[in-house]
Amino acid sequence: MINVPAGDKTPKASCEFEDDPTLKAEINGATPTIQHYIADLCNKIDNLSKIGAALSAEHNLPILLQMILDEARRFTNADGGTLYMMNDDGKSLNFEIVQTGSLNIKMGGTSGNPINWYPVKLYLPDGQPNHAMVSAHVGLTGEIVNIPDVYDVAGFDFTGTRAFDKKTGYRSKSMLVVPMRNHEDEIIGVLQILNAQDPVTGEVTPFSATDQRLIISLASQAAVAITNTRLIHDLENLFESFIQVIASAIDEKSPYTGGHIERVAELTMQIAQKVNEINYGKYADFFMDEDNLKELRIAAWMHDIGKITTPEYVVDKSTKLETIYDRLNTVQARFEILKRDIKIKLLEKYSSPHNGAIEQTDSFLADYAQSIKSLRDEFNFIQTANIGGEFMAPDKQEHIRQIGNTEIEIDGQKQRLLTTEEVENLCIPRGTLSDAERQVINNHVVVTIKMLEKLPYPKKLRRVPEFAGGHHEKLDGTGYPNHLTDEQLSVQAKIMALADIFEALTARDRPYKKGKTLSEAMKIMNFMARDRHIDPELFQIFIKEKIYLEYAEKHMDPSQIDEVTIDFSASK
Repeated sequence: MINVPAGDKTPKASCEFEDDPTLKAEINGATPTIQHYIADLCNKIDNLSKIGAALSAEHNLPILLQMILDEARRFTNADGGTLYMMNDDGKSLNFEIVQTGSLNIKMGGTSGNPINWYPVKLYLPDGQPNHAMVSAHVGLTGEIVNIPDVYDVAGFDFTGTRAFDKKTGYRSKSMLVVPMRNHEDEIIGVLQILNAQDPVTGEVTPFSATDQRLIISLASQAAVAITNTRLIHDLENLFESFIQVIASAIDEKSPYTGGHIERVAELTMQIAQKVNEINYGKYADFFMDEDNLKELRIAAWMHDIGKITTPEYVVDKSTKLETIYDRLNTVQARFEILKRDIKIKLLEKYSSPHNGAIEQTDSFLADYAQSIKSLRDEFNFIQTANIGGEFMAPDKQEHIRQIGNTEIEIDGQKQRLLTTEEVENLCIPRGTLSDAERQVINNHVVVTIKMLEKLPYPKKLRRVPEFAGGHHEKLDGTGYPNHLTDEQLSVQAKIMALADIFEALTARDRPYKKGKTLSEAMKIMNFMARDRHIDPELFQIFIKEKIYLEYAEKHMDPSQIDEVTIDFSASK
């Protein structure tokens, strides 16, 4: 029986049956106590429905767990409570939230106060079930335990509770312990609330049968919400882990680009975090929330996924003549054939009856030595050109063509010393890639977009293809593959482009060049910002916030880290 003091206002009920005139008349004709009881029950049921919706909407696990315990205490007017979660091995219960209102104790959850207590073991050292601990008993059996007074109960060990009371002066009394079961009827946690209080007098009372039913309902809804949240988190973690596995596989595919994707992803997020923090410039009001950052991080990890289709001999092309193997060895073999032919001609002349004069021998040998030296010089020139480390001026390209036109006889057939394809590759002005090979490399972005657009993204990740596919675009519209302009590009794509370029300039593992120093890389990027190939505003943040230096200290060789002096105005 609920006693209502005289003059106390009866709470207004909000149950749907108020719309029934007959029931409403009967309720209005009831005693104040009955009216109070019905109104209180209706309000609790109504709140339970609202809490169910709130629990379903919350996907932050610590907040969700704290919400569950807070509402359980509020429903029953309980002074304290503990929420346990089942360990993954199913052998213990971890303390997640601990609260005692009158002692101002708040631990776990979002309180900022960690719980350093040992988990409650469900099994004793000899393997027997631990039924002495009430939370362990509920975790093992799924039974509901409602104790009016923990000091006057048999079957459970409350030694720890008594010790806590003695130390703090508290008096633990009524306790309600309820299991939390998921959709597969597995116990995933235990909800324990302590010391129900009379709302008027504050006196500690036993938990009523109504309290018990409400907490059982709340625990059921809580278990569903926890399971859903965990499932979402598990799927997100699985998705991100799978992405990182693919990215690592792409990096491992080429020993020369190992770590590229990981470094670009890391640098992308460094820039993004700084853009979030700054309060100046064009992006002062631009902000990415947690979901936006996750979307960008995934895009960064997947920005080169198209390279999975790029042939290794193109990705790894360290010299101009390299395909599956370095064709310089084949060219060298032809030079050796030329040397052999010159030597044969010399011997034929030397042994000819018409050249019997001994004084001509020295001139023949001199001619031979000169011819061999000329061949050696030409091969050394080709060998240097093959490296691709310096610009091939037009006169040097012409010299390659002249060498290539030299005739050589193999198997009785005359042919050019260098094939058309070899001449074309050796005449590449910069680097080691021909136009056709560079197009193959560039095509990885097209493939990336095609692959990413086929994935069924949740709403929060739908812009991943856009961000990942824009990392080679330029603000002036000269980038690829879609020639997007400043207005068409997202801030996220611009951030990723900056990160990709800086990593490429400073990387130490490229086959065709050594990593540039900080000052060299920043000078190049300053020109790119001025020419609107990268975003000038983002580049200034990159400089002003010293993001480049933070990255360099972690990923660059100390010999590459030098003083950087950049004039901001040059980038505008």
